[in-house]
Amino acid sequence: MYSQKSSSFFSTYVNILEVFPEAFSFGLDKSCPARNFPRVGPQRSPESTMAKSKRLLKSILKLLAPILIFLILAAAIAALWLDYKVARPQHLGYLVTPAKYGMLSSRGSQVTDETFQGKDGVSLRAWLLRGEPNQPAVILLHRFGADRSYVLNLGVKLNEATNFTVFMPEQRGHGPEPGETVCSFGGCEAEDVLSAVRFLKNLKTPEQFTLVGGGIGIYGLEMGALEALFAAEAEPEIKALALDSVPADSNALIAAAVERRFPFASVVTGRLAQLGTYAYFYDACFNRTSACESARNLQGRSVLLLAGSDAAKFQESTSRLSKCFQPSTRMDSKTDLSPSGMGILSASIETSEAYDQRIIDFFRSELGALR
Repeated sequence: MYSQKSSSFFSTYVNILEVFPEAFSFGLDKSCPARNFPRVGPQRSPESTMAKSKRLLKSILKLLAPILIFLILAAAIAALWLDYKVARPQHLGYLVTPAKYGMLSSRGSQVTDETFQGKDGVSLRAWLLRGEPNQPAVILLHRFGADRSYVLNLGVKLNEATNFTVFMPEQRGHGPEPGETVCSFGGCEAEDVLSAVRFLKNLKTPEQFTLVGGGIGIYGLEMGALEALFAAEAEPEIKALALDSVPADSNALIAAAVERRFPFASVVTGRLAQLGTYAYFYDACFNRTSACESARNLQGRSVLLLAGSDAAKFQESTSRLSKCFQPSTRMDSKTDLSPSGMGILSASIETSEAYDQRIIDFFRSELGALR
């Protein structure tokens, strides 16, 4: 008796397992009336099971597709919005103007406000401090989110120590009255540097002698350093580069800008902003070349690399950059500054003066040797 009951129970259990998938799919199949409940019977063919699985998969996809589309659209809109916000840095006013600086230094009072044209016809502004005729010139490029007043003190000191002409342009999207309201994180800005070189080479003294002779030097901080590399790759007249806190590329610069402005979930927002550049800058001169690639293309230049722990990400990328230059490049590096140019405004007077003097000595040595 016990054996017969066990055998009957086992047989019923097997039959239930065989039809369970069909019973489960029944609830999802809208074409099957509720009263036609599946009967226990022989096992379905593989083709029938596969067809039901496909119907189940289609039902799931129909359910999830609107959600996925919504998430993709939301991510795309968020990416474009982030690029829009960070490409327009806020300007809080100049730290100091040449007029005020002129009260402390006679050289400061000689700074003039100039306008030059970018490659795309955009009108750009710069401060110019003329040096002696037929001497080299140095272009000073501020960091992202700053303005030309951040390099005014260095520019006046450099002019006083070397008599070189010093040019301090306002980057795109920066300053109180930017000629172009959108910053491209080093791409279009590198083209502006090439325009600045041409502007300097065409300058004349009142007696119509050439003002700028010899080579051109560039000091660049963060974004300024990146665009200086891009420009030097295309312009052999740029002979000496002092580069502080160099980002690995423009994408790394965007991620850092987003992190500073929107620190919440910065890993996600930074990546979104990087992806958004393909659409936001689709018709602009956004440069996707890495700093290392540009460095490999330089020949016969002089380079000073600076960085510090106050900008750890850029300290790491600057250290890696030192390995990218060709043997023909004369290179010196100091990547353990405390602070680097990124935090020099909060440094002591002694530290700030030592930092400026390092840059002055570099340009005096490298550009002066070209005379």
